[in-house]
Amino acid sequence: MDIQEWRSRIDKVDEQLLRLLSVRAQLAIEIGRSKREEGVELHDPVREQEVVRRVLDANPGVLDAEAISRLFREIVNESRRAAEQATKALESSAAQRTKP
Repeated sequence: MDIQEWRSRIDKVDEQLLRLLSVRAQLAIEIGRSKREEGVELHDPVREQEVVRRVLDANPGVLDAEAISRLFREIVNESRRAAEQATKALESSAAQRTKP
């Protein structure tokens, strides 16, 4: 395989990663909505540590533990941020509907 073929394969993997990250963020948004309805705090550091620990345990070893930990902490942070933004948008929308 030449460099262009390798790059093409990387581009396809990047597209798959982007789709999966979008799915993950959408799931986090749904969890955020559920937590809002239940009056539960969005940020759950224990769960976030569990996520990182689980992926570290599943790591096939191509990337070292530090890299995996950094990547997944950032994924978790961005998923939480998406959930927080969606929750704020819902709250703002609800507040607008209740104004006279």
